[in-house]
Amino acid sequence: MGRTTFLLLAVAYYVITIIILIVILNLLNRKEKNKLKNQIDELEKEKNLIISASMLSELNKVEALVNNDEMRLKLNDWKKRFNNIKDVELPKITDTINEIEELFEDHNFKDLKGLILKADFDLNALRTKATYLLDEIKDVTLSEERNRETITKLKAQYREIIATYKDYEDEYAIIKVPIELQFENVDKLFQAFETSMEQNAYTEVGKIVKAIADIIDNLKVVVEETRPIVNLGQNLIPKKIADIKTISEKMTREGYNLDYLNIDYNIDEANKKIQDIFQRLNVLNIEDSLFELKTMHDYFDSLYNDFDKERISKKIYEDYSRSVLIKATKLEKVNNELYKKIDDIKYSYDLTDDEVAVIAEIKTEIMNIRASYDKIVDVARSHVLSFSKLAREMEIINSKLVKTEEKLNVALKTLGSLKEDELRAREQLEEIKKILSQSKDKIRSFKLPAIPKNYYVELSEAMEAIDELIKALDKRPISIKILNLRVDTARDLVLKVYNTINETVKTARMAETAIVYGNRYRVTNKEVDFGLTKAENMFMKGNFKNSLENAINAINIVEPGIHKRLLEEYK
Repeated sequence: MGRTTFLLLAVAYYVITIIILIVILNLLNRKEKNKLKNQIDELEKEKNLIISASMLSELNKVEALVNNDEMRLKLNDWKKRFNNIKDVELPKITDTINEIEELFEDHNFKDLKGLILKADFDLNALRTKATYLLDEIKDVTLSEERNRETITKLKAQYREIIATYKDYEDEYAIIKVPIELQFENVDKLFQAFETSMEQNAYTEVGKIVKAIADIIDNLKVVVEETRPIVNLGQNLIPKKIADIKTISEKMTREGYNLDYLNIDYNIDEANKKIQDIFQRLNVLNIEDSLFELKTMHDYFDSLYNDFDKERISKKIYEDYSRSVLIKATKLEKVNNELYKKIDDIKYSYDLTDDEVAVIAEIKTEIMNIRASYDKIVDVARSHVLSFSKLAREMEIINSKLVKTEEKLNVALKTLGSLKEDELRAREQLEEIKKILSQSKDKIRSFKLPAIPKNYYVELSEAMEAIDELIKALDKRPISIKILNLRVDTARDLVLKVYNTINETVKTARMAETAIVYGNRYRVTNKEVDFGLTKAENMFMKGNFKNSLENAINAINIVEPGIHKRLLEEYK
């Protein structure tokens, strides 16, 4: 490729790139212009919708309904606000839109965007004013339809209330006069509604409709709640009060103290509250009445549980009274016997005052428990506390007694273990002597050519330990700590002798067996004969372990593997 061709291609690429950029920019510019144009059209459309035909129509409807000064003042105010929107606010927005269109034609997009935002904001504010005005106007023009619909629903509710009243008229006897007076008021208000509608007195109609709705709502509640109020206040609660009084008086005669329940006071307060509820019911005021009566009913219901609780508590108190007395008497007897022997126990087992102080502590605790028990029993006899409280107090005493009993059991176990340690030490002494005697018999029965020196040393130590154990058992007072130490020492030394004898006899027997087994090779092999002779000499001197090793090594010369078999048998 020549230099000229290369330059031509470069120029072509550059021109094409410039063209593409221009096309893209034009497309983007056109898109932006279309977007702005659409926004301007939308502003114009929204402006034209602010003053709608419906607003003029609604104002014309109001003119036909005006028949009093109040309505005339309202109409004049609405016309004034309408004209302000139509003749003042709307032309301002029209001017702004015209200015926007001029900027658009001049391609002054920078200022144009700011004006579009301002026009949009002003349109939204004006639209809100217009909508609010239209709603106010419709509130009057649609009031007849709306109020008729509301009154129709209220009449349906009123008929249901009347029907319920008629079906159960006897049960409403207590409020016959005030409720029928309210019925008359409702009928008058319905008539007043019709009169106001005929006179187009729409400002009065709203007040009348609200008054009717309020009275009917109150009547509905009165009709729904009066019957359960009467049933609770004149039937259920009085019967419960009578039953509660009967049960309370009977339990009081049986020795129950029910003062903490404040039954008489609560009954008086309940009767006062019921009287107040029925006084308010006469003027159809039933606010919180049903709730208060249900609360009273639930309270008197709960008293049955309290009565049951007292009966159960009495049984618990009586059961604890018997068990605590029996247990305390038994513990006191055991502890007194132990307390009498405490000096002998201290001397016999060399105990300090601190080590036996628990006996005195237990004695004091039992005395305190008995005092508390007697006090609670006296209180119960005087009937000044409820059985629920007495049962709790007796339960506390029983818990203390259980802890004291556990402490006494531990003390008895500890002191009893001292005597058990002494008896066990005597039994172990006999067992130790028996093991030592068996060891002596075993070593004599095997007729060893020589007895190892360590046997006599260990035997001497074991016999000396046994003598020390006997001295510890014969000593008064006995020190259990020293006694247990002497038992452990004597047992360990005797077992050491026993193990030494077993090991010695076993090794001697194995050595002798090995020498006898190897005698068959003496004639044929001098090395074997020499090894066995050496093993025999060591055997006669009492060096049984070395004798066994020499015999095994000698036999292994002619019979490889015998070493392993004999060692396994030895082990």
